[in-house]
Amino acid sequence: MSATTAIRAAALVTMTALAGACQPAGEDTAAPGAWQSPVPTVSAEPAPSTVAASPVTAANTAAVCAAVDKLIIAKSKEIAADSAAATTRQLTPEQLNAQVKADLADLADDVRGQAAKAEDPEIKALVTETAQKIDSGAKSASPVKWLSSTFVTIPQRLTRECRV
Repeated sequence: MSATTAIRAAALVTMTALAGACQPAGEDTAAPGAWQSPVPTVSAEPAPSTVAASPVTAANTAAVCAAVDKLIIAKSKEIAADSAAATTRQLTPEQLNAQVKADLADLADDVRGQAAKAEDPEIKALVTETAQKIDSGAKSASPVKWLSSTFVTIPQRLTRECRV
């Protein structure tokens, strides 16, 4: 029964972290001097035949980023609900781990699908890397532990870097 309690706690931690991390960012709240990844910018130097990022690319980036956020939130809710339901179905920790691994593998596939839709190469790379990180959780020996440590950092990074 203590494994079930640990699983519920991990699901609660994951949902709490995701709820906070997926909120729209008002102002940059990073500590002064904290490292931040560079945000994609448009070059100030005009190229002979290139134009600044088009409204279509900007709209595509916003759509891809929003879709990835929605996928992560929806799958997180599903994982939390499945974890809570696991106690009534009396799943073993191994069975729950298998279920979480399958959920993460599905999420990685969905996120990879969004990466394929991205027009901005930097956003495509960011979303592809996100899918790879989620894949690593699906392959983890302890996916529930991975959720509460690594997975909760993904929405924060996307909020910071997946913007037009």
